[in-house]
Amino acid sequence: KRGALMLALLKRDFLLYFRNRSGVFFSLLGALISFLLYIIFLQKNLMDAWSQLPDNKSLLNNWLMGGTLAVTGITTSFTALTQMVQDRENQVDQDLFLTDLGSWGLQLSYLISSLVISFVMQAFMLIVMSLYFQEIPAMSKLFEISLIMLLSSLLSTLVNALLIYHFQSVDSLGKLATIVGTASGFLVGTYVPMGILPNFAQVLMKCTPATYLASLYRQVLMKEQLETTFMGNSSLLEEFQEKLGIRLNWQNLLTKEETYLIVVSICFLTLLLWLVVVKISSKKIKIIG
Repeated sequence: KRGALMLALLKRDFLLYFRNRSGVFFSLLGALISFLLYIIFLQKNLMDAWSQLPDNKSLLNNWLMGGTLAVTGITTSFTALTQMVQDRENQVDQDLFLTDLGSWGLQLSYLISSLVISFVMQAFMLIVMSLYFQEIPAMSKLFEISLIMLLSSLLSTLVNALLIYHFQSVDSLGKLATIVGTASGFLVGTYVPMGILPNFAQVLMKCTPATYLASLYRQVLMKEQLETTFMGNSSLLEEFQEKLGIRLNWQNLLTKEETYLIVVSICFLTLLLWLVVVKISSKKIKIIG
C-alpha cells in the first residue's frame, strides 16, 4: 500500500512539473543563458585566447557542455522542489501527512521526483547541445556521464531541499530561484572562466559543490581531446585545466578520483543534514498534532 502511495505521489509531482511548460522553460533558463552567452560572446574570445591549440573549438564546446549540465542539475531540481513549498502554502501537505506515508514518506517523494526530473533534464540538455555542436559523446563515456548526472541530481536536490525547506510561500521562493539561476552560471565558470577571476572569487567557487560536478563533466567529456591536444606539453595542459576549471587547484590540481571523493562526501553530509532537518520537523508536526 505504501509503495502504491509513493508511486502516486511521484506521478503527481512529474505531471505537475512537465505539464507546466513555462515552468519547465524557466527551470532551464540558467542553462540556456550560459549556452547562448557562450555561442554569442564567449566562444570567439576563448578561441582567440587559446588560438595556439589545434581544434580548440571542439575542445571549448565540450568545456561549455560540462558547465551547462552542472547548471541544469541545479536549476531543474530547484524548480521541481518548489512543489513542496506550494503544497505547504496551500496546506495540501496537511492532508498528505495523514496518509500511511506520513511526513517522512512525503518528503522522500519530493526528493525522489526532484532527482529524477533533474536527471532527465540533464540528459535532454546533453542531447540538445551534442546535436547543436555536433559533439556526440562516445558510447564508452555514456556510463560515466550517467553516473555524474546521478551524482549531480542527488547533490543538487539535497542542497536545494535544505535551502528551501523552511520557505512558506512560492512568491518568496521565486526571488531565491532568480538568485540561484543567475549565480549557478558564475559558480561553475560558464559565464566567466575561473582563471580570469580574482583569487577570492575562485576560492568562493571552489567552496560550492556545483564547481566539482562541472569539473567531473569536463574531465570526462574532454579527456581524449586534452590528451591529444597537449601531448608532450604537460605544463600548458595544467595551465589550461586550471584556468578553465577543468581540474580545481587546492595546492595541487585535484585528480578525477579526488574530485569524485569530494562530491560523494558532500552528498553524504548533505543527506545526513537533510535527515536531521526532516526529523526535527516531523517531531514538531507530531507535537502540534
